[in-house]
Amino acid sequence: MNDQTDLPSLQDLVRTEPVQKRSSERIELLLDAAADLIDVGGIDSLTTSEVATRSGSSVGVVYRYFPNIQSLLRGLAARNMERYTDMVFASLATEKTEWRSALDSAIDAYISLNRTLPGFRALRFGDVIDSRFIDTELSNNAVMARAFAGILGEKYDFEPTDALVFDLEVIVEIVDALMKRAFLSDRDGDERFLDRAREIARDYLRDHANLPNVTQDA
Repeated sequence: MNDQTDLPSLQDLVRTEPVQKRSSERIELLLDAAADLIDVGGIDSLTTSEVATRSGSSVGVVYRYFPNIQSLLRGLAARNMERYTDMVFASLATEKTEWRSALDSAIDAYISLNRTLPGFRALRFGDVIDSRFIDTELSNNAVMARAFAGILGEKYDFEPTDALVFDLEVIVEIVDALMKRAFLSDRDGDERFLDRAREIARDYLRDHANLPNVTQDA
C-alpha cells in the first residue's frame, strides 16, 4: 500500500501487537473465521466462541487479540479497507496513466470484494454498524476519499489538495449509495446501478475536480 493513504492499520486495532509471524498468522485465522461466520449468519450472529471454534483456537486466544466482538469487527473492517486499497493500487501499476482508469479500478475493486470476499457484503468497512467505525474522527467515506486521494497522488505524482479530497468524498458518497442499492438483494450486484455509479463518478470528476498533472482524454 502506498504511504499517502494514511489509514489506520490492522495492527493499531489489535489488543496485543503481533511481533512474531506466528501471532500475525493467528490474527489472520481469527479474522478469516469471523468473515466466514458473518458470510453465513450475518454480523449479529457472530460470537467469540464460534470464532474460536472455527479458527481452531480457544476463547482466551480470541480475547488476547480482540477483547470483544466490536474490536474483532473493527479489525476485520480495517483489513477489508487494507485489501481494498492494496487491490486498487496494484491494479493501477499495470494500467495506462489516465484518470478514468484509476476511477474504474477503484469501483471495480469494490465490486469484486462484494462478490468474492467472505463477509465483505455484510460488513464492508464497518459503516453498516457506524459511519465512523474505522476512524472516530472521520466517516468511513471520508477515510476512503483520503485513501483514494493518496493513490491518485502517488499514481500521477502530485500532492492532493483539500478541494480534491472534498470532491472525491462527494464521489464516494454518491457511489456508496448506488453500491448499497446494487448489492441490496443481488450478491453479484445489479448492473444497472453499477453502470450508473461509474458514469456519475466519471462525470463528476471530469466536471468538478481539479486533477493537476493528470493526462486526460479529450
